[in-house]
Amino acid sequence: MQNRQIFVMLGPTNTGKTCYAIERMLAYPSGMIGLPLRLLAREVYDKIVSIRGSSVVALITGEEKIVPARTKYWICTVEAMPQSLDVDFVAVDEVQLATDRERGHIFTDRLLYSRGRKETLFLGSEAMRKPIGALISGAIFSSRKRFSELSYLGVKKISKLPRRSAIISFSIDNLYGIAELIRRQKGGAAVVLGALSPRTRNAQVALYQSGEVDFLVATDAIGMGLNLDIKHVAFSAKSKFDGCQMRPLSASEIAQIAGRAGRGMANGSFGETNHILKFDENIVNAVINHNFPPIKKLQWRNSQLSMASVAELIKSLEEPVGHPLFFKTRDAEDLKTLKTLGDEVEILQLAKGERSVELLWEVCRIPDFRGVGQSEHVDLLSTIYSYIQDQGRLPNDWLRKQIKPIDRIDGDIDSLSQRLAYIRTWTYVSQKDKWLDDKNYWREASKAIEDKLSDALHKALTKRFVDKRTSKLLGRLNQKEDLLAEINEKNEVIVEGEFVGRLEGFRFVQDSTSKGYHKKTVECKSNKPRQNKM
Repeated sequence: MQNRQIFVMLGPTNTGKTCYAIERMLAYPSGMIGLPLRLLAREVYDKIVSIRGSSVVALITGEEKIVPARTKYWICTVEAMPQSLDVDFVAVDEVQLATDRERGHIFTDRLLYSRGRKETLFLGSEAMRKPIGALISGAIFSSRKRFSELSYLGVKKISKLPRRSAIISFSIDNLYGIAELIRRQKGGAAVVLGALSPRTRNAQVALYQSGEVDFLVATDAIGMGLNLDIKHVAFSAKSKFDGCQMRPLSASEIAQIAGRAGRGMANGSFGETNHILKFDENIVNAVINHNFPPIKKLQWRNSQLSMASVAELIKSLEEPVGHPLFFKTRDAEDLKTLKTLGDEVEILQLAKGERSVELLWEVCRIPDFRGVGQSEHVDLLSTIYSYIQDQGRLPNDWLRKQIKPIDRIDGDIDSLSQRLAYIRTWTYVSQKDKWLDDKNYWREASKAIEDKLSDALHKALTKRFVDKRTSKLLGRLNQKEDLLAEINEKNEVIVEGEFVGRLEGFRFVQDSTSKGYHKKTVECKSNKPRQNKM
């Protein structure tokens, strides 16, 4: 066996760690990268496809599986990394997520067991140095400094935020409220949150990156490596719901999000908005200097599972911690589901033998994308398991019945978002080759519905949160350029392609539908005396 070198690259955001991992992987004939988000996995996949072509690059997430026959490079979410693959290079990004209450045990497991044949690379926060050093003997550490400086600007009203700002919110209602306010005051904002599909997210990001809007309203989903042209990050809240309770953001979480400000060598800044109190001075200094207490404990759950029976599977999942660096993760949703189904007599009668127990565990790991609650989610999984056990496959007629109500693009943002969440369940199920009679048909069908809903949601978000007239006018004014104006045969005044009013004789009559900053801008410019030029 060849000597396996294990490298650990630590540092803050904007240090090029993920780009370095891509370069290292492409230096080998084969490799795999595990990433923390489906959105980020898709972004890295697209980048590598542009370099090496789609015929040799695979994408594997819970909801997408693109595996060409000649695959050499595998881009995955951390949960979806195939553990049986033998490749030259393996990288795992954002390993500090080993502390996450819900997903942490997966990252810990990858630290312990994921290895490349020739090289393994772990990327993350400097706070992971001690635990990784204790777990992996002979690991070679390196540190990277941020390419640009991050400064603290304090509290600013939303109306006073600089252009190219991202405003961070941790609740949908607050996020939408901020986006509405920015639409009225600044012409509009793009919206990015983790629940968006990659297609919707990319369309919203394109609005921002192109300069059509100068503001982005987002959840902490932007904190995990998504590359955006952000100059300032403003927090509208200092606490978030973590699945159990509301809790304050840690300094390292603030740094992960604030660090999205500044790109390449361009400096960035962060602060607060929405009338919240200033961050504690110690937190500000920690974020600016990238100085955080070392992580002391990692989430852990046994991954060496017994499939002899449902009871034995539960017992192995609840095996006590055997290392002082670990603490046992709370019951994740998949284990809660297993325990609930394990109490059903009908399920226990079906789950006899290792293959049947393995299938039950695989079904229990279907995420509750719909957010419908434990009881309704368990009912669906019970039905799925029973069908596969009884008939060997999910019936086509039953699948059509589940998917048909979702295949609609009418309704508001909430309706479209809910349908997108629902189709994700069937997109996930369609990746399970052995569960379906015609896997290609169901993959294409669910993907087509997701794409339709994604496009409809993008249009709905843009319609609600972007005033294109105001945005275009303010954009040209901010660039200090003369506005291109014309009067057509109907005496309509068109500025930068947008109708703003009409001429009645020598009097300008503003469009009665204009509002907010658009109205003020047109009023200001139409009443401003023209300077004579000599």
